[in-house]
Amino acid sequence: MATETRDEPEAKDEGKGKKKSTSRRTSPALFVRQVLAELRKVIWPTRRELVTYTTVSLAFVLVMVAIVSGVDYGLQKGIYELFG
Repeated sequence: MATETRDEPEAKDEGKGKKKSTSRRTSPALFVRQVLAELRKVIWPTRRELVTYTTVSLAFVLVMVAIVSGVDYGLQKGIYELFG
């Protein structure tokens, strides 16, 4: 086990905090309630943060597209010169 150390033996599971059987399914209503409860915990970005993150992401993607396109074009010209 990844949590074991050389000097300490593996901890025994004595059934404390044991989960219920995994064969039981949650009802759809309980699932939706749990999802909504988790979504209330989320710290949503403000509009300004969202615009900033979107702009940075699009700029990064455009720069990467330019780099890959430039390398592709250069390799294409090099191959055409070598074999053409």
